[in-house]
Amino acid sequence: MASLHVAQINFLPVPEGRAPTEVLEQWHSLVDIAELVASSGTRVSVIQAAACEDLITRNGIDYHFIDIRGLGTAASRGRRFAGLLADIHADVLHGHGLAFAGAAFAVSQCLPQLPIIMQDHADRPPRWWRRPLWRRWHAAISGVAFTALEQAQPFIRAGLFGPHTRLFAIPESSSRFTPGSRADARAQTGLHGDPCVLWVGHLSPGKDPLTVLDGVARTALRLPGLQLWCAFGSAPLRDEVQARIAHDPRLARRVHLLGKVAHAHVEALMRAADLFVSGSHHEGSGYALLEALACGVAPVITDIPSFRALTGSGRVGNLWPCGDAARLAEALVDAAASRPSPEQVRGHFDATLSFAAVGRRWADAYMQVRDERRRRTP
Repeated sequence: MASLHVAQINFLPVPEGRAPTEVLEQWHSLVDIAELVASSGTRVSVIQAAACEDLITRNGIDYHFIDIRGLGTAASRGRRFAGLLADIHADVLHGHGLAFAGAAFAVSQCLPQLPIIMQDHADRPPRWWRRPLWRRWHAAISGVAFTALEQAQPFIRAGLFGPHTRLFAIPESSSRFTPGSRADARAQTGLHGDPCVLWVGHLSPGKDPLTVLDGVARTALRLPGLQLWCAFGSAPLRDEVQARIAHDPRLARRVHLLGKVAHAHVEALMRAADLFVSGSHHEGSGYALLEALACGVAPVITDIPSFRALTGSGRVGNLWPCGDAARLAEALVDAAASRPSPEQVRGHFDATLSFAAVGRRWADAYMQVRDERRRRTP
């Protein structure tokens, strides 16, 4: 029996001037999600909206770059995508981003028998006046995948999903990082501490670095050897963070702002750390957390739906309430005393979050939406 053929579409166009080969090197999730699905034995093709035409085959996956310049309407772009989907005989369409439900709907008008499953990427429901249109779009969608099913609730309350829409709990992606020698990683990076705690994330309100700093400060007497290392990209709260560190002697000697770090170097930072900390209030998934778990680092993270899903409700880490510095301090002390081993953390990752594990979940979801569509087709 031939394997299922799934086409993944990224409707977000590639910026003009960026070559397709650059996209495959720089847009890690585009390649990772395709390859983790392919690891299950599913045949995968990727369709990418672009400003040029190209076809690249890599690791058994065809990446179709489709020139959408001049296609000014969703309907015209939908016809272009649908033509390719028909040509390659796709069995299921996997669309990236609930914000592109309208684009998926346009495809469905040309291929009404093609089951469509959309993947959430930290999307939010639209404002109330746009919801009737979204309901019409989602009526053509067979399934929606979230990292945690709780993340579907705002969409359900808004009445955006139809009665036949299947919901799936599937991690947003996986990670290629692996555990390594902590001693070697510390020699390479210069990180140290007892415990050595790592933050990887923007210095932004949604990541809440100021609460994390308050929590670390509260551990000063109980964890005198703690050192916090912060790698970050954008930093709208940089001034506030620097002022908080400078004005508190409990932080001045133990917090290190590393700034922007190349993604390839993050793996070494993860391997050097004892604990990974996050103060996020919202995450579609949590790529930095996935990378920490892949490296065997015990997480101390906020109690939000995606983090609960990725850690098995805290089975391999400590969860603390958003914005609660006192509870963070307790979680850090507890994790320093009784954290799971790197082998236990990596074992959890292999069983539930690895390419193979996530690929199996997607394969099952594709089969369900395909079979459901066949049952409902006259």
